[in-house]
Amino acid sequence: MHHLRRLRPASAVALSFLSLIVIGTILLATPWASAGPPVAILDALFTATSSVCLTGLITLDTATAWTPFGQGVIMMLVQFGGLGIMTVACLLSILLGARLGLRRRLSAGAEGRGNLGDVRWIVNATVVFTLAIEAIIFVFLTLRFRLGYGYSWARAAWEGLFHSITSFNNAGFALYSDNVMSFAADGLVLLPLSFGLIVGGLGFPVLLETYRRLRTPKYRRRRWSLTAVFTWMGTVVLIVGGVALMLTEWNGVLAGFDTPGRLLNAFFAAVSPRTAGFNAIDYAQARPQTLLGTDVLMFIGAGSGGTAGGIKITTLGVLVATIGAEARGRRVVTARGRTLSRRVIGQALAVTFAAVGLVVGATFLILALSPGFTLDQVLFETTSAFGTVGLSTGITPSLPRYAQLVLIFLMFAGRVGPLGLATTLAGKVTNRLYEYPEERPAIG
Repeated sequence: MHHLRRLRPASAVALSFLSLIVIGTILLATPWASAGPPVAILDALFTATSSVCLTGLITLDTATAWTPFGQGVIMMLVQFGGLGIMTVACLLSILLGARLGLRRRLSAGAEGRGNLGDVRWIVNATVVFTLAIEAIIFVFLTLRFRLGYGYSWARAAWEGLFHSITSFNNAGFALYSDNVMSFAADGLVLLPLSFGLIVGGLGFPVLLETYRRLRTPKYRRRRWSLTAVFTWMGTVVLIVGGVALMLTEWNGVLAGFDTPGRLLNAFFAAVSPRTAGFNAIDYAQARPQTLLGTDVLMFIGAGSGGTAGGIKITTLGVLVATIGAEARGRRVVTARGRTLSRRVIGQALAVTFAAVGLVVGATFLILALSPGFTLDQVLFETTSAFGTVGLSTGITPSLPRYAQLVLIFLMFAGRVGPLGLATTLAGKVTNRLYEYPEERPAIG
């Protein structure tokens, strides 16, 4: 117990997610969760990890392999993974009237939920906001399933609830064997899902700042934070870029739709790689350049402090600002009248290079373990796993067990974060009390 109390916040968060994965694995391995014989422990582990890490990659068909109990377990793992198990712990403490401890505040801060002094209020606001957005999506989808497809109210409500939670939490699980390809021509299903994916991917800090600026006059006179600027601008740029990328498939995977359907699916396919994982088109039929462009979108991800994976838009913004400063010969990196510290730049570089190392290393391992698959296919799966996206070319169930274990590790690393994972594994960081002489090696 003494050692647990001394855990660093990032380590505590990682161990909390790991604990939730273990619980989920046990529940999914029970006979009540499986629609047939009890599933293999590795399939239960893979599904639990994919759920908690908000990914959506599967080795078993969610629609047919699991009972309603098993699907309910998946849904709750997604919900708890989205809120963050440490945030849930903070909420329980508040509801029980207990004092919010410093370590729990630090842990929630490590998840990107806000500053130390605001954690109590932010935890409450995060939960309320999450449930409110999910409720909106739930109502739209339930009515559409009931009125548009003739589902019973019970089925419509169940599927509306499941997909509202998985969409807002950017998980990508669906109760259909083809994901949401059956609704590829239905904007009244795809657009509510897109709304949940975008809002959930923005991150609560940005949503909170935007809400305060719109509601409180004193906040309107303040500068937008760089986090908000990078996130909003990056979201627009990446979605527009994603639409342009998918329009190159006009006569490819989009050829089966009319013009409105092509535009709808180009938009949905641009939104989903921002760590969502729903697919209304068959990526196995996409062109190599489309898969590569989607890899880039999945690797970047969406906003910090939310349900998104990837290196995050803010990390990309810091790197772009750094490159711009170097190109102009400036010693100080600035963005919109603000100076970026060397520590922030170093963190952005560390996160990016750790992410590249994880994806490249995992791709190499899986190619070695699965020689029957192409680089395009394997890179797509590994980037999807690291970015906690869930998009797939369909090869995940066919991968050897050892290759699936690589994807499990990659999903966990993508959820915890490359830098957070490195900190967890290191356990303790020692600050050096001296410096070596400076030298400038040749670059380029």
